[in-house]
Amino acid sequence: MSNQDIEDDEMLPEYDFSKGVRNPYAQRFQELNLVSLDADVKAVFPDSESVNAALRTLIKAAGAVVPEKMKKAS
Repeated sequence: MSNQDIEDDEMLPEYDFSKGVRNPYAQRFQELNLVSLDADVKAVFPDSESVNAALRTLIKAAGAVVPEKMKKAS
């Protein structure tokens, strides 16, 4: 393959995506909001429930305003 072929960046005729299906899991992953915890934090907060409870307490203590549509029943 020559450098010119690589630079053209066109699909080759043998690639056939006519029967392709969009990723059925894409929407699920777009809704995820993952955060990576450092080991020392993970030792104190082993699951998402404990992290969420601590953050909600911090939000209340700080007097932060949370938009109504973002509030979750606790």
